[in-house]
Amino acid sequence: MTETRRAVFLDRDGTLNIERDLVQTPDDLELIPGTVDALRLLADAGFALVVVTNQSARARGFISEAELDAVHASLRATLEESSVELTDIVYCPHHPTVGEPPLRADCECRKPEPGLITSAAAEHHLDLSRSWLVGDAARDIEAGRRAGVQTLLVETGKGAEERSAFAPSMVVADIKAAAERIIALG
Repeated sequence: MTETRRAVFLDRDGTLNIERDLVQTPDDLELIPGTVDALRLLADAGFALVVVTNQSARARGFISEAELDAVHASLRATLEESSVELTDIVYCPHHPTVGEPPLRADCECRKPEPGLITSAAAEHHLDLSRSWLVGDAARDIEAGRRAGVQTLLVETGKGAEERSAFAPSMVVADIKAAAERIIALG
Protein backbone atom coordinates (compact mmCIF):
# COMPACT_ATOMS: atom_id res chain seq x y z
CA MET A 1 0.00 0.00 0.00
CA THR A 2 1.27 3.47 -0.91
CA GLU A 3 1.57 5.94 1.94
CA THR A 4 -0.38 9.17 1.46
CA ARG A 5 1.05 12.64 1.98
CA ARG A 6 -0.56 15.83 3.08
CA ALA A 7 -0.76 18.62 0.54
CA VAL A 8 -1.49 22.27 0.03
CA PHE A 9 -3.58 22.93 -3.06
CA LEU A 10 -2.88 26.43 -4.33
CA ASP A 11 -4.92 28.64 -6.59
CA ARG A 12 -2.66 30.46 -9.06
CA ASP A 13 -3.96 33.90 -10.11
CA GLY A 14 -4.39 36.25 -7.16
CA THR A 15 -2.91 33.73 -4.72
CA LEU A 16 0.58 32.99 -6.04
CA ASN A 17 0.87 35.65 -8.71
CA ILE A 18 -0.52 39.14 -9.12
CA GLU A 19 -4.04 39.07 -10.54
CA ARG A 20 -4.16 40.28 -14.16
CA ASP A 21 -6.87 40.21 -16.81
CA LEU A 22 -4.86 37.56 -18.62
CA VAL A 23 -1.58 35.79 -17.95
CA GLN A 24 -0.66 34.82 -21.49
CA THR A 25 3.16 34.72 -21.43
CA PRO A 26 5.80 34.01 -18.81
CA ASP A 27 6.48 37.76 -18.68
CA ASP A 28 2.88 38.31 -17.50
CA LEU A 29 3.44 36.07 -14.47
CA GLU A 30 4.61 38.18 -11.52
CA LEU A 31 4.71 36.39 -8.18
CA ILE A 32 3.20 38.10 -5.15
CA PRO A 33 5.98 39.09 -2.74
CA GLY A 34 6.63 36.30 -0.23
CA THR A 35 5.33 33.50 -2.49
CA VAL A 36 8.65 31.70 -2.87
CA ASP A 37 9.37 31.85 0.87
CA ALA A 38 5.85 30.65 1.67
CA LEU A 39 6.09 27.66 -0.63
CA ARG A 40 9.53 26.79 0.71
CA LEU A 41 8.13 26.80 4.27
CA LEU A 42 5.33 24.45 3.24
CA ALA A 43 7.63 22.13 1.29
CA ASP A 44 10.11 22.03 4.16
CA ALA A 45 7.23 21.07 6.47
CA GLY A 46 6.54 18.05 4.24
CA PHE A 47 3.55 19.27 2.22
CA ALA A 48 3.12 18.34 -1.42
CA LEU A 49 2.42 21.53 -3.39
CA VAL A 50 -0.22 21.35 -6.12
CA VAL A 51 -1.40 24.33 -8.15
CA VAL A 52 -5.10 24.03 -9.07
CA THR A 53 -6.27 26.73 -11.45
CA ASN A 54 -9.22 27.56 -13.69
CA GLN A 55 -7.90 28.63 -17.07
CA SER A 56 -11.00 29.34 -19.14
CA ALA A 57 -8.84 31.55 -21.37
CA ARG A 58 -8.18 28.27 -23.19
CA ALA A 59 -11.89 27.79 -23.99
CA ARG A 60 -12.28 31.46 -24.82
CA GLY A 61 -9.42 31.21 -27.32
CA PHE A 62 -7.19 33.77 -25.61
CA ILE A 63 -4.31 31.38 -24.94
CA SER A 64 -3.11 28.19 -26.57
CA GLU A 65 -2.16 25.06 -24.71
CA ALA A 66 1.49 25.70 -25.65
CA GLU A 67 1.33 29.25 -24.27
CA LEU A 68 -0.23 28.03 -21.02
CA ASP A 69 2.40 25.30 -20.75
CA ALA A 70 5.11 27.97 -21.18
CA VAL A 71 3.60 30.04 -18.34
CA HIS A 72 3.54 26.98 -16.07
CA ALA A 73 7.08 25.96 -17.08
CA SER A 74 8.23 29.46 -16.15
CA LEU A 75 6.48 29.21 -12.77
CA ARG A 76 8.17 25.87 -12.09
CA ALA A 77 11.58 27.21 -13.15
CA THR A 78 11.25 30.32 -10.99
CA LEU A 79 10.40 28.21 -7.96
CA GLU A 80 13.08 25.59 -8.67
CA GLU A 81 15.70 28.37 -8.73
CA SER A 82 14.85 28.75 -5.04
CA SER A 83 14.74 24.99 -4.40
CA VAL A 84 10.94 24.80 -4.33
CA GLU A 85 9.41 21.94 -6.30
CA LEU A 86 5.77 21.74 -7.23
CA THR A 87 4.24 18.28 -7.13
CA ASP A 88 1.91 19.23 -9.97
CA ILE A 89 0.10 22.02 -11.79
CA VAL A 90 -3.40 21.04 -12.86
CA TYR A 91 -5.85 23.27 -14.65
CA CYS A 92 -9.37 23.37 -15.99
CA PRO A 93 -9.45 24.65 -19.60
CA HIS A 94 -13.25 24.57 -19.81
CA HIS A 95 -15.96 27.20 -19.84
CA PRO A 96 -19.63 26.23 -19.58
CA THR A 97 -20.95 28.69 -22.22
CA VAL A 98 -18.04 30.02 -24.30
CA GLY A 99 -15.80 28.39 -26.90
CA GLU A 100 -16.13 25.23 -28.91
CA PRO A 101 -16.50 21.67 -27.63
CA PRO A 102 -14.69 19.94 -26.05
CA LEU A 103 -13.51 23.10 -24.23
CA ARG A 104 -17.04 24.49 -23.95
CA ALA A 105 -18.34 22.09 -21.36
CA ASP A 106 -19.86 21.69 -17.95
CA CYS A 107 -17.21 19.71 -16.15
CA GLU A 108 -16.16 18.38 -12.77
CA CYS A 109 -12.82 20.20 -12.81
CA ARG A 110 -13.87 23.87 -13.00
CA LYS A 111 -13.80 25.30 -9.50
CA PRO A 112 -16.02 25.38 -7.45
CA GLU A 113 -16.26 21.73 -8.48
CA PRO A 114 -13.64 19.64 -6.64
CA GLY A 115 -12.36 17.61 -9.62
CA LEU A 116 -8.92 19.22 -9.90
CA ILE A 117 -8.26 18.54 -6.24
CA THR A 118 -9.63 15.02 -6.08
CA SER A 119 -7.92 13.87 -9.28
CA ALA A 120 -4.56 15.30 -8.20
CA ALA A 121 -4.99 13.66 -4.79
CA ALA A 122 -5.64 10.28 -6.39
CA GLU A 123 -2.75 10.59 -8.84
CA HIS A 124 -0.20 11.69 -6.25
CA HIS A 125 -1.48 9.69 -3.23
CA LEU A 126 -2.43 12.77 -1.22
CA ASP A 127 -4.45 12.57 1.98
CA LEU A 128 -7.30 15.06 1.63
CA SER A 129 -8.18 14.80 5.32
CA ARG A 130 -4.76 16.27 6.20
CA SER A 131 -4.59 18.78 3.35
CA TRP A 132 -5.40 22.42 2.69
CA LEU A 133 -6.54 24.66 -0.13
CA VAL A 134 -5.38 28.28 -0.31
CA GLY A 135 -7.19 30.64 -2.68
CA ASP A 136 -8.43 34.16 -3.22
CA ALA A 137 -11.98 33.48 -4.38
CA ALA A 138 -15.18 31.95 -3.06
CA ARG A 139 -15.01 29.30 -5.83
CA ASP A 140 -11.58 28.20 -4.54
CA ILE A 141 -12.84 27.83 -0.99
CA GLU A 142 -15.96 25.99 -2.13
CA ALA A 143 -13.89 23.56 -4.22
CA GLY A 144 -11.73 22.85 -1.17
CA ARG A 145 -14.76 22.30 1.04
CA ARG A 146 -16.32 19.92 -1.51
CA ALA A 147 -13.05 18.00 -1.71
CA GLY A 148 -12.87 17.68 2.08
CA VAL A 149 -9.78 19.79 2.72
CA GLN A 150 -9.29 22.65 5.14
CA THR A 151 -9.40 26.07 3.47
CA LEU A 152 -7.78 29.47 3.80
CA LEU A 153 -8.79 32.62 1.92
CA VAL A 154 -6.02 35.10 1.13
CA GLU A 155 -6.90 38.78 0.79
CA THR A 156 -4.70 39.22 -2.28
CA GLY A 157 -6.26 39.07 -5.75
CA LYS A 158 -10.04 38.96 -5.35
CA GLY A 159 -9.86 37.89 -1.71
CA ALA A 160 -10.57 41.21 -0.01
CA GLU A 161 -13.68 41.76 -2.20
CA GLU A 162 -14.91 38.17 -2.04
CA ARG A 163 -14.49 37.91 1.72
CA SER A 164 -17.65 39.94 2.27
CA ALA A 165 -19.66 37.78 -0.18
CA PHE A 166 -19.42 34.63 1.92
CA ALA A 167 -18.18 33.51 5.32
CA PRO A 168 -14.79 31.82 4.94
CA SER A 169 -13.62 30.03 8.06
CA MET A 170 -10.08 31.39 7.90
CA VAL A 171 -8.77 34.56 6.26
CA VAL A 172 -5.16 35.74 6.09
CA ALA A 173 -3.40 38.60 4.33
CA ASP A 174 -1.41 36.64 1.77
CA ILE A 175 0.28 33.36 0.84
CA LYS A 176 3.10 33.89 3.34
CA ALA A 177 0.60 34.33 6.19
CA ALA A 178 -1.29 31.28 4.91
CA ALA A 179 1.85 29.14 5.04
CA GLU A 180 2.62 30.31 8.56
CA ARG A 181 -0.97 29.57 9.71
CA ILE A 182 -0.98 26.09 8.15
CA ILE A 183 2.33 25.21 9.77
CA ALA A 184 1.20 26.62 13.14
CA LEU A 185 -1.97 24.53 13.01
CA GLY A 186 0.02 21.42 12.19
